[in-house]
Amino acid sequence: MPAYRPPRIASSEITPEGCFLSRRAFLATTAGGLLAVGTGAAGAQAAALPAPKGKYTVDEDLTPEADVTGYNNFYEFGTGKADPAANSAAFKPTPWTVKVDGLVAKPKEFGLEELLALPLEERIYRMRCVEAWSMVIPWTGFPLAALLDKVEPLGNAKYVSFETVVRPEQMPGQSGFFQPLPWPYREGLRLDEARHPLTILSVGVYGKTLPNQNGAPIRLVTPWKYGFKGIKSIVRISLTETPPPSTWNLSAPNEYGFYANVNPAVDHPRWSQATENRIGGGGFFGANRRDTLPFNGYADEVAGLYAGMDLKANF
Repeated sequence: MPAYRPPRIASSEITPEGCFLSRRAFLATTAGGLLAVGTGAAGAQAAALPAPKGKYTVDEDLTPEADVTGYNNFYEFGTGKADPAANSAAFKPTPWTVKVDGLVAKPKEFGLEELLALPLEERIYRMRCVEAWSMVIPWTGFPLAALLDKVEPLGNAKYVSFETVVRPEQMPGQSGFFQPLPWPYREGLRLDEARHPLTILSVGVYGKTLPNQNGAPIRLVTPWKYGFKGIKSIVRISLTETPPPSTWNLSAPNEYGFYANVNPAVDHPRWSQATENRIGGGGFFGANRRDTLPFNGYADEVAGLYAGMDLKANF
Protein backbone atom coordinates (compact mmCIF):
# COMPACT_ATOMS: atom_id res chain seq x y z
CA MET A 1 0.00 0.00 0.00
CA PRO A 2 1.63 3.30 -1.05
CA ALA A 3 2.46 5.81 1.66
CA TYR A 4 0.01 8.66 2.11
CA ARG A 5 1.17 11.92 0.53
CA PRO A 6 -0.69 15.13 1.44
CA PRO A 7 -2.05 17.19 -1.47
CA ARG A 8 -0.01 20.13 -2.69
CA ILE A 9 -1.28 23.49 -1.45
CA ALA A 10 -0.49 26.66 -3.39
CA SER A 11 1.23 29.39 -1.41
CA SER A 12 -1.63 31.74 -2.31
CA GLU A 13 -4.01 29.51 -0.32
CA ILE A 14 -2.05 29.66 2.92
CA THR A 15 -3.57 31.91 5.57
CA PRO A 16 -1.10 34.62 6.64
CA GLU A 17 0.38 33.81 10.04
CA GLY A 18 -0.69 37.16 11.51
CA CYS A 19 -4.32 36.59 10.59
CA PHE A 20 -4.28 33.07 12.02
CA LEU A 21 -2.70 34.13 15.28
CA SER A 22 -5.01 37.13 15.60
CA ARG A 23 -8.13 35.05 15.07
CA ARG A 24 -6.83 32.39 17.46
CA ALA A 25 -6.20 35.00 20.15
CA PHE A 26 -9.57 36.63 19.50
CA LEU A 27 -11.44 33.35 19.79
CA ALA A 28 -9.63 32.38 22.98
CA THR A 29 -10.23 35.68 24.72
CA THR A 30 -13.77 36.03 23.38
CA ALA A 31 -14.77 32.64 24.71
CA GLY A 32 -13.37 33.46 28.14
CA GLY A 33 -14.66 37.01 28.16
CA LEU A 34 -18.18 36.14 27.08
CA LEU A 35 -18.36 33.26 29.52
CA ALA A 36 -17.45 35.66 32.32
CA VAL A 37 -20.06 38.16 31.14
CA GLY A 38 -22.69 35.43 31.01
CA THR A 39 -22.02 34.59 34.64
CA GLY A 40 -22.05 38.20 35.73
CA ALA A 41 -18.32 38.52 36.38
CA ALA A 42 -16.98 42.06 36.52
CA GLY A 43 -14.31 43.29 34.11
CA ALA A 44 -14.85 40.46 31.68
CA GLN A 45 -14.07 42.62 28.66
CA ALA A 46 -10.55 43.49 29.88
CA ALA A 47 -8.80 40.84 27.78
CA ALA A 48 -7.27 42.13 24.56
CA LEU A 49 -8.69 40.84 21.28
CA PRO A 50 -6.05 41.31 18.58
CA ALA A 51 -7.34 41.65 15.02
CA PRO A 52 -5.55 42.50 11.78
CA LYS A 53 -5.47 46.24 11.12
CA GLY A 54 -7.58 47.10 8.11
CA LYS A 55 -7.46 49.95 5.62
CA TYR A 56 -10.52 51.59 7.13
CA THR A 57 -9.55 54.43 9.44
CA VAL A 58 -9.97 58.18 9.90
CA ASP A 59 -7.45 60.89 10.67
CA GLU A 60 -9.19 61.89 13.89
CA ASP A 61 -8.69 61.21 17.59
CA LEU A 62 -10.47 58.19 19.00
CA THR A 63 -13.28 58.85 21.43
CA PRO A 64 -12.18 57.84 24.96
CA GLU A 65 -13.12 54.24 25.66
CA ALA A 66 -15.00 55.23 28.81
CA ASP A 67 -17.33 57.42 26.73
CA VAL A 68 -17.89 54.74 24.08
CA THR A 69 -18.89 52.22 26.73
CA GLY A 70 -20.61 54.64 29.12
CA TYR A 71 -22.55 57.06 26.90
CA ASN A 72 -24.82 55.33 24.43
CA ASN A 73 -28.35 54.36 23.48
CA PHE A 74 -29.69 50.85 24.04
CA TYR A 75 -33.32 51.23 25.08
CA GLU A 76 -33.64 47.57 25.99
CA PHE A 77 -31.62 48.52 29.09
CA GLY A 78 -33.17 51.97 29.63
CA THR A 79 -33.50 55.33 27.91
CA GLY A 80 -30.80 57.28 29.76
CA LYS A 81 -27.29 57.46 28.33
CA ALA A 82 -25.77 55.72 31.37
CA ASP A 83 -28.63 53.20 31.74
CA PRO A 84 -27.26 50.52 29.39
CA ALA A 85 -23.99 50.19 31.29
CA ALA A 86 -25.74 50.29 34.67
CA ASN A 87 -28.58 47.90 33.80
CA SER A 88 -26.96 45.26 31.61
CA ALA A 89 -24.92 43.23 34.09
CA ALA A 90 -27.48 40.40 34.14
CA PHE A 91 -27.51 40.03 30.34
CA LYS A 92 -25.96 36.78 29.11
CA PRO A 93 -24.46 36.98 25.59
CA THR A 94 -23.45 33.33 25.54
CA PRO A 95 -24.45 30.86 24.25
CA TRP A 96 -25.62 32.77 21.17
CA THR A 97 -26.91 31.98 17.70
CA VAL A 98 -27.94 34.10 14.72
CA LYS A 99 -30.55 32.68 12.35
CA VAL A 100 -30.12 33.75 8.71
CA ASP A 101 -33.15 32.91 6.58
CA GLY A 102 -35.70 34.26 4.13
CA LEU A 103 -34.88 34.47 0.42
CA VAL A 104 -31.68 32.44 0.57
CA ALA A 105 -30.65 29.11 -0.88
CA LYS A 106 -28.98 27.88 2.29
CA PRO A 107 -30.73 29.15 5.44
CA LYS A 108 -28.76 28.43 8.56
CA GLU A 109 -28.47 29.14 12.26
CA PHE A 110 -24.91 30.22 13.03
CA GLY A 111 -23.27 29.75 16.40
CA LEU A 112 -21.13 32.56 17.72
CA GLU A 113 -17.97 30.49 17.31
CA GLU A 114 -18.66 30.04 13.61
CA LEU A 115 -19.26 33.77 13.18
CA LEU A 116 -15.98 34.56 14.91
CA ALA A 117 -14.20 32.35 12.37
CA LEU A 118 -15.07 34.84 9.62
CA PRO A 119 -12.35 37.35 8.57
CA LEU A 120 -11.93 39.73 11.51
CA GLU A 121 -10.27 43.12 11.32
CA GLU A 122 -10.21 46.42 13.16
CA ARG A 123 -12.00 49.34 11.53
CA ILE A 124 -11.96 52.87 12.89
CA TYR A 125 -15.20 54.58 11.89
CA ARG A 126 -16.97 57.82 12.69
CA MET A 127 -20.31 57.24 14.40
CA ARG A 128 -23.01 59.94 14.15
CA CYS A 129 -26.12 59.74 16.34
CA VAL A 130 -29.36 61.23 15.07
CA GLU A 131 -29.37 63.21 18.33
CA ALA A 132 -26.49 65.29 16.88
CA TRP A 133 -23.56 63.85 18.83
CA SER A 134 -20.73 61.81 17.39
CA MET A 135 -17.79 59.57 18.23
CA VAL A 136 -14.80 57.89 16.56
CA ILE A 137 -14.80 54.20 17.42
CA PRO A 138 -12.39 51.30 16.72
CA TRP A 139 -14.60 48.30 15.98
CA THR A 140 -13.53 44.69 15.52
CA GLY A 141 -15.71 42.81 13.08
CA PHE A 142 -16.22 41.24 9.68
CA PRO A 143 -18.03 42.30 6.49
CA LEU A 144 -21.72 41.46 6.53
CA ALA A 145 -21.27 40.37 2.91
CA ALA A 146 -19.08 37.48 4.11
CA LEU A 147 -22.01 36.09 6.10
CA LEU A 148 -24.52 36.69 3.32
CA ASP A 149 -22.30 34.80 0.89
CA LYS A 150 -22.61 31.70 3.08
CA VAL A 151 -26.40 31.57 2.70
CA GLU A 152 -26.50 32.51 -1.02
CA PRO A 153 -29.18 35.20 -1.47
CA LEU A 154 -31.77 34.39 -4.15
CA GLY A 155 -32.32 36.59 -7.17
CA ASN A 156 -35.48 38.18 -5.78
CA ALA A 157 -33.83 39.20 -2.48
CA LYS A 158 -33.64 43.00 -2.35
CA TYR A 159 -33.54 43.83 1.37
CA VAL A 160 -32.01 42.55 4.59
CA SER A 161 -33.98 42.58 7.85
CA PHE A 162 -32.42 42.44 11.33
CA GLU A 163 -33.99 41.55 14.67
CA THR A 164 -32.63 41.89 18.19
CA VAL A 165 -33.11 39.55 21.14
CA VAL A 166 -36.10 39.79 23.49
CA ARG A 167 -35.26 38.89 27.09
CA PRO A 168 -37.33 40.98 29.50
CA GLU A 169 -35.90 39.07 32.45
CA GLN A 170 -32.41 40.33 31.50
CA MET A 171 -33.29 43.62 29.77
CA PRO A 172 -35.12 46.02 32.12
CA GLY A 173 -36.25 48.26 29.26
CA GLN A 174 -38.33 45.39 27.85
CA SER A 175 -40.23 44.83 31.07
CA GLY A 176 -42.55 46.83 33.29
CA PHE A 177 -45.54 49.04 32.62
CA PHE A 178 -43.76 51.55 30.35
CA GLN A 179 -42.31 50.19 27.11
CA PRO A 180 -40.37 52.87 25.19
CA LEU A 181 -40.52 50.90 21.92
CA PRO A 182 -42.25 47.80 20.54
CA TRP A 183 -40.05 44.71 20.82
CA PRO A 184 -38.16 43.16 19.22
CA TYR A 185 -36.14 46.05 17.87
CA ARG A 186 -35.97 45.74 14.08
CA GLU A 187 -33.86 47.33 11.37
CA GLY A 188 -33.28 46.94 7.66
CA LEU A 189 -31.01 47.72 4.75
CA ARG A 190 -31.21 47.40 1.02
CA LEU A 191 -29.20 44.39 -0.12
CA ASP A 192 -26.62 46.57 -1.88
CA GLU A 193 -26.17 48.59 1.33
CA ALA A 194 -25.78 45.38 3.32
CA ARG A 195 -23.16 44.08 0.90
CA HIS A 196 -21.23 47.36 0.77
CA PRO A 197 -17.62 46.98 1.97
CA LEU A 198 -18.17 49.51 4.77
CA THR A 199 -20.98 47.49 6.35
CA ILE A 200 -19.78 45.19 9.10
CA LEU A 201 -21.06 43.05 11.93
CA SER A 202 -19.03 44.04 14.97
CA VAL A 203 -18.03 41.63 17.72
CA GLY A 204 -15.62 43.93 19.54
CA VAL A 205 -14.65 47.48 20.37
CA TYR A 206 -11.35 48.95 21.49
CA GLY A 207 -9.72 45.58 20.91
CA LYS A 208 -12.03 43.84 23.40
CA THR A 209 -15.25 41.89 23.19
CA LEU A 210 -18.35 44.07 22.94
CA PRO A 211 -19.64 45.07 26.36
CA ASN A 212 -23.27 44.24 26.99
CA GLN A 213 -24.23 47.91 26.75
CA ASN A 214 -22.66 48.20 23.29
CA GLY A 215 -24.57 45.31 21.74
CA ALA A 216 -22.87 42.08 22.83
CA PRO A 217 -22.17 39.74 21.31
CA ILE A 218 -22.82 41.03 17.75
CA ARG A 219 -24.19 44.24 16.26
CA LEU A 220 -24.51 46.04 12.92
CA VAL A 221 -22.29 49.00 11.98
CA THR A 222 -23.06 51.20 8.93
CA PRO A 223 -20.90 54.32 9.43
CA TRP A 224 -22.61 56.55 6.86
CA LYS A 225 -26.00 56.17 8.56
CA TYR A 226 -27.34 57.54 11.84
CA GLY A 227 -26.54 55.37 14.82
CA PHE A 228 -30.04 54.01 15.39
CA LYS A 229 -29.54 51.84 12.29
CA GLY A 230 -26.83 49.98 14.23
CA ILE A 231 -29.05 47.28 15.70
CA LYS A 232 -27.49 45.47 18.67
CA SER A 233 -27.55 41.91 20.07
CA ILE A 234 -28.77 40.47 16.76
CA VAL A 235 -30.49 37.08 16.74
CA ARG A 236 -32.03 36.98 13.27
CA ILE A 237 -31.17 38.22 9.78
CA SER A 238 -33.73 37.67 7.00
CA LEU A 239 -33.58 38.47 3.30
CA THR A 240 -36.78 39.86 1.80
CA GLU A 241 -38.18 41.20 -1.45
CA THR A 242 -39.91 44.21 0.14
CA PRO A 243 -38.65 46.84 2.60
CA PRO A 244 -38.57 45.33 6.10
CA PRO A 245 -39.91 47.07 9.21
CA SER A 246 -37.59 49.53 10.94
CA THR A 247 -38.49 50.28 14.56
CA TRP A 248 -37.87 54.02 14.70
CA ASN A 249 -39.29 54.57 11.22
CA LEU A 250 -42.51 52.82 12.25
CA SER A 251 -42.67 54.58 15.62
CA ALA A 252 -42.15 58.11 14.25
CA PRO A 253 -42.01 58.11 10.42
CA ASN A 254 -42.01 61.93 10.26
CA GLU A 255 -38.77 61.99 12.28
CA TYR A 256 -36.82 58.86 11.33
CA GLY A 257 -36.44 57.64 7.76
CA PHE A 258 -35.78 54.10 6.63
CA TYR A 259 -32.50 55.06 4.97
CA ALA A 260 -31.27 57.34 7.79
CA ASN A 261 -28.21 58.50 5.85
CA VAL A 262 -26.36 61.33 7.58
CA ASN A 263 -27.26 64.59 5.83
CA PRO A 264 -26.47 68.03 7.31
CA ALA A 265 -28.94 69.64 4.89
CA VAL A 266 -31.96 67.73 6.24
CA ASP A 267 -32.85 68.64 9.80
CA HIS A 268 -34.63 66.47 12.30
CA PRO A 269 -38.07 68.10 12.88
CA ARG A 270 -36.96 69.10 16.39
CA TRP A 271 -33.28 70.04 15.90
CA SER A 272 -30.66 70.93 13.32
CA GLN A 273 -28.39 68.29 11.81
CA ALA A 274 -25.96 70.88 10.39
CA THR A 275 -23.52 70.43 13.30
CA GLU A 276 -22.69 67.75 15.82
CA ASN A 277 -21.03 67.52 19.22
CA ARG A 278 -18.03 65.18 19.35
CA ILE A 279 -18.21 63.30 22.63
CA GLY A 280 -15.14 63.21 24.86
CA GLY A 281 -12.22 65.45 25.74
CA GLY A 282 -14.17 68.42 27.04
CA GLY A 283 -17.65 67.40 28.05
CA PHE A 284 -20.83 66.35 26.35
CA PHE A 285 -22.58 69.63 25.70
CA GLY A 286 -21.17 71.94 23.06
CA ALA A 287 -17.46 71.82 23.85
CA ASN A 288 -16.54 69.97 20.65
CA ARG A 289 -19.02 71.32 18.12
CA ARG A 290 -18.19 70.69 14.46
CA ASP A 291 -19.86 70.62 11.06
CA THR A 292 -21.72 67.44 10.10
CA LEU A 293 -20.29 65.77 6.98
CA PRO A 294 -22.56 64.44 4.22
CA PHE A 295 -22.84 60.67 4.62
CA ASN A 296 -20.79 61.19 7.80
CA GLY A 297 -17.67 61.68 5.69
CA TYR A 298 -18.14 58.54 3.58
CA ALA A 299 -19.69 60.17 0.50
CA ASP A 300 -16.91 59.02 -1.84
CA GLU A 301 -17.65 55.42 -0.93
CA VAL A 302 -21.44 55.34 -0.71
CA ALA A 303 -23.03 58.25 -2.59
CA GLY A 304 -23.25 56.09 -5.70
CA LEU A 305 -25.73 53.81 -3.94
CA TYR A 306 -28.29 56.62 -4.09
CA ALA A 307 -27.67 58.02 -7.58
CA GLY A 308 -30.87 59.38 -9.08
CA MET A 309 -32.73 59.35 -5.75
CA ASP A 310 -34.23 62.38 -4.04
CA LEU A 311 -31.68 62.51 -1.25
CA LYS A 312 -33.77 64.82 0.94
CA ALA A 313 -36.61 62.34 0.82
CA ASN A 314 -34.40 59.40 1.63
CA PHE A 315 -32.38 60.52 4.62
